[in-house]
Amino acid sequence: MNTRIFVRKKEQFQVESESLCHELKTSLGLSDDFGLEQYNIYDIFEADENDIALLKKNVCSEVVTDEVLDTVDLEGKTYLAYEYLPGQYDQRADSAMQCLMLLNNKQSVRIHSGTLLVFSGTIDEAQLEKITQYIVNPVEARVKDLSVLEDDQDVEVAEVPVLEGFITLSKEELEALRQKEGLAMSFDDIEHVQNYFRDEEKRDCTMTELKVLDTYWSDHCRHTTFETVLDSVDFKLSTLKEQIQASYERYLKLREKVHGNKKEQTLMDMATIAGKYLSKEGKLDDLEVSDEINACSVEIKVDVNGQDEDWLLMFKNETHNHPTEIEPFGGASTCIGGAIRDPLSGRSYVYQAMRITGAGDITKPIEETMEHKLPQSKISKTAAHGYSSYGNQIGLATTFVEEVFDEGYVAKRMEVGAVVGAAPKSHVKREKPLPGDIIVLIGGATGRDGIGGATGSSKEHNETSLEKCSSEVQKGNALIERKLQRLFRNPNCTRLIKKANDFGAGGVSVAVGELADGLDINLDAVPVKYQGLDGTELAISESQERMACCIAASDFEAFQKEAEKENLEAIKVADVTDTNRLVMHFRGKTIVDMSRAFLDTNGVRQHQNVEVVESTYDEKPFAPTHSNLIDTLQDPNVACQIGLSEMFDASIGKSTVLMPFGGFYQLTPEEGSVQKLPVFGMTHTCSLMTYGYDPKLSKYSPYLGASYSVVEALARMTALGADYKTCRLSNQEYFEHLGKDPEKWGNPMQALLGLIDAQLAFETPSIGGKDSMSGTYKDIHVPPTLITFAVTSEKTENIISASFKKPGNYVYLIKHDPKEDHTPNYEQLKNNFEAVRKRMREGKIVAASAVKFGGIGYAIAKMAFGNKLGVAIESDEDLYGFNIGSLIVETTETIQDPHFTLLGITNEEKRIVLNGESVTIDEALEAWMKRYNEVYPVRVDLGKEVLDTPLTEEKVPQSKVVVEKPVVVIPIFPGQNCEYDTTQKFERAGAEVHQVVINNLTVENLQRSIDTLADEISKAQILMIVGGFSSGDEPDGSGKFIANALRNPKIWQAICTMRENDGLILGICNGFQALIKAGLLPYGDIEKLDASNPTLFRNNINRHVSHIARTRITSNKSPWLASMKPGEIHSVAMSHGEGKFVASTDVIEKLVQNGQVATQYVNEKGQPTMDGLDNINGSTMAIEGILSEDGKIFGKMGHSERYEPGLFQNIAGNKDQNIFENGVRYFTHK
Repeated sequence: MNTRIFVRKKEQFQVESESLCHELKTSLGLSDDFGLEQYNIYDIFEADENDIALLKKNVCSEVVTDEVLDTVDLEGKTYLAYEYLPGQYDQRADSAMQCLMLLNNKQSVRIHSGTLLVFSGTIDEAQLEKITQYIVNPVEARVKDLSVLEDDQDVEVAEVPVLEGFITLSKEELEALRQKEGLAMSFDDIEHVQNYFRDEEKRDCTMTELKVLDTYWSDHCRHTTFETVLDSVDFKLSTLKEQIQASYERYLKLREKVHGNKKEQTLMDMATIAGKYLSKEGKLDDLEVSDEINACSVEIKVDVNGQDEDWLLMFKNETHNHPTEIEPFGGASTCIGGAIRDPLSGRSYVYQAMRITGAGDITKPIEETMEHKLPQSKISKTAAHGYSSYGNQIGLATTFVEEVFDEGYVAKRMEVGAVVGAAPKSHVKREKPLPGDIIVLIGGATGRDGIGGATGSSKEHNETSLEKCSSEVQKGNALIERKLQRLFRNPNCTRLIKKANDFGAGGVSVAVGELADGLDINLDAVPVKYQGLDGTELAISESQERMACCIAASDFEAFQKEAEKENLEAIKVADVTDTNRLVMHFRGKTIVDMSRAFLDTNGVRQHQNVEVVESTYDEKPFAPTHSNLIDTLQDPNVACQIGLSEMFDASIGKSTVLMPFGGFYQLTPEEGSVQKLPVFGMTHTCSLMTYGYDPKLSKYSPYLGASYSVVEALARMTALGADYKTCRLSNQEYFEHLGKDPEKWGNPMQALLGLIDAQLAFETPSIGGKDSMSGTYKDIHVPPTLITFAVTSEKTENIISASFKKPGNYVYLIKHDPKEDHTPNYEQLKNNFEAVRKRMREGKIVAASAVKFGGIGYAIAKMAFGNKLGVAIESDEDLYGFNIGSLIVETTETIQDPHFTLLGITNEEKRIVLNGESVTIDEALEAWMKRYNEVYPVRVDLGKEVLDTPLTEEKVPQSKVVVEKPVVVIPIFPGQNCEYDTTQKFERAGAEVHQVVINNLTVENLQRSIDTLADEISKAQILMIVGGFSSGDEPDGSGKFIANALRNPKIWQAICTMRENDGLILGICNGFQALIKAGLLPYGDIEKLDASNPTLFRNNINRHVSHIARTRITSNKSPWLASMKPGEIHSVAMSHGEGKFVASTDVIEKLVQNGQVATQYVNEKGQPTMDGLDNINGSTMAIEGILSEDGKIFGKMGHSERYEPGLFQNIAGNKDQNIFENGVRYFTHK
């Protein structure tokens, strides 16, 4: 039967609807009496009574927090119902179906989800229309008709048409066809296609062939703008004319030296020439040389358990500007997904990320939004939610997040993700595919999402973009990509792969099409998300999370087995041939058959004249400033972004050397991202990534903007303690749509000249990059954007953080004095960086910061924030003026060195004094946090009461039987991501860990997994439920999938057996949520679960919070806490969206009485508190973790597994909470 159910939160759990109500009131100016009730809608198809009962009770709702209804009375009410467009990935429905399969052992039930908002208060038609426009983005969703209940699967597949008469079309008819099909290729290109089919193939082409070529030759895939031949260059400007002309002459000389002018002059040649030259000069001997280019890749030495090993360090930056502009959540989530897949396809494990974005003014009232545009605040917030949701689910530490504000980004948002991955060199082989090899597809299924994405991102944005581009935006599925990451960490798999390509732009046609010269592709073999896709759609769909691997045919069975272990299907989709042709078959017909030589022409090469002219912007970056600290702290590019940054998990992976904000109060922003390499074992090697870019400077002069982007990235590296000389660079170019205007072409060209000069001066080559050349909307354009990312490696003990460390230390300026024409003084900069590094190595410099937005004044203020240390300085410098390249350092002694200018001394006064201007730290912080607090709040519930909870101390007996090497079983459910970190902790403590991957691709696989898991649990000493996002924290609520698995009769029986044998259970974060939702906490029994049970719910701030929190041991009545004293305080990594512990007064009293309140959030005095500054999620009684009555089951929110020596260096307190050793010791009696 088919039915529909509605689920709403009970009164005290309506955080989400209250938050949405507040957002609509403030954004749309609705009246005070406006209110709303939110319902989740589930449309259920082909279900029986039992399925529906299971969905109502266990899958779509939770007994503690939800009410389930069969109907909602909408008579006379104003409401809005909406749902995803057909073909868009719906994580809620997918997770509900997976969860149900766990309970009913069948795959036939289908589910669609939607949302219903029922409004109260006075609302007229116009306001309802406003609300609908604000909430329902037509690119991904539509208004839902509640009178219809149907499973709209379009299963009719059309034949792929042959374009009859194509080779005889006139020019006018060709152009009409180009317009009708919305092709991104130029008229010259389509004429080139016509000539090829007429003269060589002697037939009309198919629609698929035309669309494949359009995709293959798009700017996104083939960098057509960057590969355009530059016929002439003319310099028609006065500012820096000699400098830029000399720079161009230098470029021409480099061309002689590097390739003897064999290549055409193009932007691509300019972007790569300095790296090639430095390589020729022997300055790039660490580059991994290979035909397979997935990402920038350098060879480094990594110490693993005291031994040096050869590793590959890979990095990549990726933009998703166009998709994020029109559908911010999907666009940003697939930005990071795509960035990860490049190094991942190179077989490296991606563990480090940064995010740099560009927006207009996000504090502007909604009514000032341009027509046909989403509001800036909505794009910014939704994109942050999309990127963080994906990164947090896949388990990627994002430790540097910055939004750059410039009105130009209203034309088109900038969404950039940059990642670092690594792998032991011995795990990776790179071989040329041979005829007879096969191409295997692993990962997600194919849908209509992302069709035309490559061509869409290559087009200029116009006002119909919102309506027309719906299928161009892909939807991310982080859970599948996590499985690919696990598979590619396994050398038994990676050593079978000759070459791999990720499915990004262009789908099968590009991902498979690029792997070998001759290919025979069977599109019928490509797994689909739903029926009804035709051959063209299968060929160019950009559905994410797919990987194409070339392997020897004889290795297929072994490869399939490794994939299945990770809950992935490996499917052969193509054969490598010796024909040098790309051939695709669909339903018994050949729908693509073209020569490789023609494909590789990349269309008709465009030609262009370039004129470098004076900037059209009125910017004066070097003018003296007449500002003060309070005003500067509220500048759009200076104001506090902690509320944005904390949405991103910064501690996952047990690799974070510096948290994004440091000091006792975690308020000083760090200069870049620093992570340990992801080794199995112990290492002291870390990788660093920084960036540089200033929009004001780039608008004044793209040449200077680019040069200084390198200066800034390397200055930040120096501040972090790294050696600038070892850095390798990657760039991001983002410019307006250039068209045929020679003056517009002058901007990227002069920027690339500035980049060449800086690379040569520092001898730091750029070895990769990404261009996006379509930043235009009507007559507004993005600022000329060239970002430099710098990457290197260093030892953790050499890393320096930015916050002032103690009173009585000295504060110095290491000043960069640009040349007369404002160009960087490279020789001085190199000497400065060396001088700073020398003093750091001597231990004399204990804090450092690079000067940028807000000048010297802001650099000093932010260094003071972290530990709230006072500082008084006197200086003749323009404290708030341009100073990129300069550094501020704190030293333990006076430094006699001409590079260092003494500014002042730190003190205990909690006051910042700059040239007599005096501001208390608290006043400065208030000003700094004000601007974005509405859009990105930092904390809520401030000033709430402290609590007095008694401590419980009890000596716990050890296990009845001694076990020399206790066995820990870790089930890996879809969406969990803390298994590596936790496994290492238990192994170091002396346990043996068995990981059991839950395979739910088919009902049979799921049954087998459950049997295996039950068997493992019954024989183990410890069951560990790790953190992550069980099934993506869906359907609406975390830990459901795991909780339902624990309630499976076989698994529950195994848990009882293990408990009878003295077994222990630990659940962290998502694992704690599962233990509570299964009834194992606080009662130790799944039978006792009822509506009065405690639960974990959405944080009061209604966003993900990644922060190091202070917790105290309140009761040690558990083997897990046996070595700890009640009252002991730890600093523990928190990262969750649903960590608020909620329980009734009765339950709380019982927990306290029984000594079951294990850990609580405390303030700096060690008192449990309800103040949101320390109780980061609003937990009742400040509870962070609880015990079962016998103390053998422990659940907590904080990630105790994420610390080891060398990590969290900028965080105060005792970070080593070794519950894992206690658990093992319980059995070993050691």
